[in-house]
Amino acid sequence: MRGLTTTGRAGRLTAAVAWLVLSGSVPAAAGTTGKLSGQVVDQEKKPVVAATVLLVGQKLGAVTDAAGKYNILNIPPGTYEISVGRLGFEKKLVTGLVVSADNTTWLDVTLGEAAVEMAEVVVTAARPTVDVNLTSSKQVLTTEEIEELPVQELQDVVNLQAGVVEGHFRGGRSGEVQYQVDGVSINNAFNNEPSLKIDRSLLQEVQVISGTFDAEYGQAMSGVVNAILKDGTPDFRWETEVFAGGWAFSNGNDRRLTGDNIEPLSIQNYQLNLSGPLPVKDTVYLLSGRRYHFDDYIQGERRFVPTDSSDFANNVFRSSGDGGSEPLGYTREWSGVAKITTTAVHNARINYQALFNVVDGRRNNFAFRYNPDGATTQKTRSINHGLDWTHTLSKSTFLDATVRHSYLHYTDFAYENLYDSRYDNAGPPLADDAYELGANIQGVDFGRFEQTTNAILLKTSVVSQVSSAHQLKAGGEIQFPKVSFGSPGYLSFGTVAGDQALVRHDREPPDFPGVITYNPFIAAAHVQESAELRDLTLRAGIRFDYFDARSKIPGDLANPANAIEGVPTAPAKATTPKFSAAPRLGVAYPIGQSAALHFAYGHFYQFPAIGTVFSNADYSVLANLQAGDITYGVLGNPDVKPEKTIQYEFGYKHALSQDIGLDFNIFYKDIRQLLGTEFVSTYNGAEYARLTNVDFGDVLGFTLALDHRRLGPLNVGFDYTWQQAIGNSSDPRETATRASANEDPRPRLVSFNWDQRHTVNLTLSYRNAGGFSTAMVLRAGSGQPYTPIIESGFGNGLDTNSGRKPGAATMDIRAEKSATFSGLNVGLFGRVFNLMDTRYFNGAVFNSTGSAFYSRFPAADEVALNDPSRYYAPRRIEIGLKFSPGESSDKGDK
Repeated sequence: MRGLTTTGRAGRLTAAVAWLVLSGSVPAAAGTTGKLSGQVVDQEKKPVVAATVLLVGQKLGAVTDAAGKYNILNIPPGTYEISVGRLGFEKKLVTGLVVSADNTTWLDVTLGEAAVEMAEVVVTAARPTVDVNLTSSKQVLTTEEIEELPVQELQDVVNLQAGVVEGHFRGGRSGEVQYQVDGVSINNAFNNEPSLKIDRSLLQEVQVISGTFDAEYGQAMSGVVNAILKDGTPDFRWETEVFAGGWAFSNGNDRRLTGDNIEPLSIQNYQLNLSGPLPVKDTVYLLSGRRYHFDDYIQGERRFVPTDSSDFANNVFRSSGDGGSEPLGYTREWSGVAKITTTAVHNARINYQALFNVVDGRRNNFAFRYNPDGATTQKTRSINHGLDWTHTLSKSTFLDATVRHSYLHYTDFAYENLYDSRYDNAGPPLADDAYELGANIQGVDFGRFEQTTNAILLKTSVVSQVSSAHQLKAGGEIQFPKVSFGSPGYLSFGTVAGDQALVRHDREPPDFPGVITYNPFIAAAHVQESAELRDLTLRAGIRFDYFDARSKIPGDLANPANAIEGVPTAPAKATTPKFSAAPRLGVAYPIGQSAALHFAYGHFYQFPAIGTVFSNADYSVLANLQAGDITYGVLGNPDVKPEKTIQYEFGYKHALSQDIGLDFNIFYKDIRQLLGTEFVSTYNGAEYARLTNVDFGDVLGFTLALDHRRLGPLNVGFDYTWQQAIGNSSDPRETATRASANEDPRPRLVSFNWDQRHTVNLTLSYRNAGGFSTAMVLRAGSGQPYTPIIESGFGNGLDTNSGRKPGAATMDIRAEKSATFSGLNVGLFGRVFNLMDTRYFNGAVFNSTGSAFYSRFPAADEVALNDPSRYYAPRRIEIGLKFSPGESSDKGDK
C-alpha cells in the first residue's frame, strides 16, 4: 500500500460501508429490551389456543398459537403485571414479573375453565433462583436491588460482581471492557475507558457480563457492562435526595497524618429527578440533575504561594501564604440526563437522550502540600446524546436504529494559556530536602495535557422471531471518532543570552508536537442466532470488525527518519486496514427445571486505545539517532493488529431450594497479540523501541456464587473467585523499561500486576414491613503481586512480581427508614464506607518489606513513609434524606 492516495482512502471507506450494508443491515444495537415467552395450558395440560397475553399498561401483547405458545418481543426491562385470559376460561393476573434486557423470561400459565365470568385470579411471579437458559456468566441487577446497596455510581455496582477486581474482568488488562448505556458504547476511543459517570438513581437495570458474550458486542476482550436507564412516566413524579458527610477518623491517625477533626460537609450531594407526560400524545420525559461536592481527607496548608522566592543556598525559606487549610484533592461535579420517549408514531418507539458530566477537580499531590496553588487542576466536559428508533415491522420482527454523538474534553494544567505570565513569575516547582522532606515550597507544575474526543456512532439491528424457538439478529455499526491529545505547549527552563529563562515550545514537531488530531474509521457487523428449546438453549454468532487508522508509518523501519547517510530513502506508507472475524458459541443444557450445564466459547478482538498506538508515533524524532545508539523512548505504531483473546467457559448452576441458587463457572482465557515492545535495528547499528503485537498471557480461574433470594426479609449473596493471570508484561512499554534497567527483556511468564488470586464478595440485605432496610457489603481479597528487593539501590530487585502484598478486607453498610407523612414519602438513610477503617487495601507497599507501614530502609524511604496518600481512604460517613410523593398524594391529585 505504498503511496496510497486520498482517492484510495475514499475507496476503502466506500467499500467498508458497502460491506456493512450487504452483511445484514447497516450498523447493531446491543440488547436493551427483553423477551417474554411461554405456554398457556388448561388444567389437563392441553394448549389453550387464541389466549390473550398482555403487559398491563403497555402496548405489548400476543395471542397463543395452536400449541398454546406465545412470544412478546421488544419489552423494556422492568417489573410488570401480565394479564392472561380467553373466553370460557378464568382470567389470571401475574404480578411482579421481572423482564431483563437481552434475555428471555419464561412464563407458563394454567387457566381453569369458567362457564360464567369470574373474578380475576392474581398470582405473584417469583424470579427464578437460577436462570437455566443462560449460556455464559451474566449478573443482572434491578433498580430495586441497586437502591439497597451502599453504592453511588455505576462503577461501584460493577466492582461488586464475581470475577471483577478493580475494573479488571477475569484477569484482563484495564480498558478491555465495553461500557454501554442503553446498548450503545460510552467508551472513550482515546483510552477505551467510560467517558461518563452515571448515578445509581438513573439505573433501571445493570447487566455485567464477565464471561463470553454474544457477537453483537465488540471492541472488548474481557467483559461488557450494559446500563439501562429509566424512562419517563405517564404521570408526573418527582424525587429528590440530599446527603452530606465526612471522614470519621479513629486511632492510627499518626499513620495517615490526620487530626481528629470531622468535617461534616466535606461531601455533599444534591439531586432532583422529574418525570411525567409532555403535552404530546404518548410522550413522556425524564429530567435529572446532580451536584456533587467532594473534599479529600488529606489537608494541605497554604504556607507558600507559587511566586515565593527562598534562599536555598543559605536555607532561608521565605513564605507569604496565609496559612489556611484546604483539601489537597477535591471534586466539583455537575451531572444529569434529559430523556424524551414517545410511542405516538404507529408501531414505533422513539427516544432522545442526553447525558452530561461537568467535573472540576484537583488530584492529591502530596509534594504540593504546603504550596497547593502550584499543582495542576483537571477539568472534564463530556456529553453523550442521540436518537434511538425502534420500529415494529411485524409481530415477530422489529428494527433498532441509533445515532449517537459523544464529546469529551479533558485538560490538566495549572493555567490554560501557555503564555500566562504567572508561569514566568512562579517558575518551576522547587524544594529542599532540609525543609519538610522536600515538599515543593515555590513554583508551579509545568505539566500540560489536553485530550478531546468527538465521535459519531451509527448502529442498527434487525431482530426476527423466525419461529417460536428461533430468533435471528443481524446488524452492525460505524464509528467516526476524532481524537486529539498532547501537550498544548511545553515549558522548560533554559539558558537564553547567558541567563536562565523560561522557554516555551508551541507546536514545534517532532520534539514538541503539541496537540495532534487523529481520525480513524471503525466498522463492524454481526449475525446472531438464538435457539431456545425446552431442553436446550443455543446462541451462535459471528462478528466482523474493520479498523483503519488512516495514518502513516515509515516506509523502511531500518531507516525510520530517512536520515541515515548512504541508504536509499523510502517514503512513508499508509497503514493497512485491519479485518477480523470472531465466532461465538454458547450452549445451555437444562437438567430438569432446577439445574443446568452450560459451555461457551468465543474469539474476541479489540483495537488498542488510540491514545496508546498514536502516542509518540512521529518517527522523525529518530533523525539524530547515531550509530550504535539505543533509545528506550517507545515509539507508537498505528499499524498494529487488534489484540485477541480466546475464551472458554464451563458452568453448572443449580437451584438447591426455592430460595438458594448455586452458580459455578470455570474459565480459561488465551490472550494473544497484546501490545508490547519490540526493538528494531537500523542500518547504522542503532536500536529503537516501538509498540507492536508481541505480548501474551493467559488466565485460568473459577467463580462460585450462592444467591439466597429470600429468607423472610433477609437476602444473602456470596461469590468467590480464584484466578491466575500471568503473561509477558502488565504494560505495553514494560519490556523497554526492563531493557533500560539492564534487565533481561526476553519474553517470560510472570503474574500480572492485578493478579489477585482470591476475591470474596458478601452482600447481606434486610427489609421489613415497617419501612426499615439495611444492607452490608464485605469485600475481601488476597494480595496482588509486587517485586521485592534485597538491598536498597539500583539493580537489587528479585524476580518480577515474585512477592505478594498482604490480603485485606473492607466493609460498607447502608440503612434507611421510610415513612409517609401527609402524602409525602420520606426516607432517612445513612451510609458508612470502610466501616472497619481499613488502612490498607491493595495499595502500594515498600519493596523491601511487602508492607505499607514500614521499610527496611527508612532513611531512603522517608518521604514515602510520611505520605498518607498511599493508604486506603479512611472511614466515611454520610447521612441523607429522600423525598417523593406518596400514595395518598397521588390519589388526592386524582
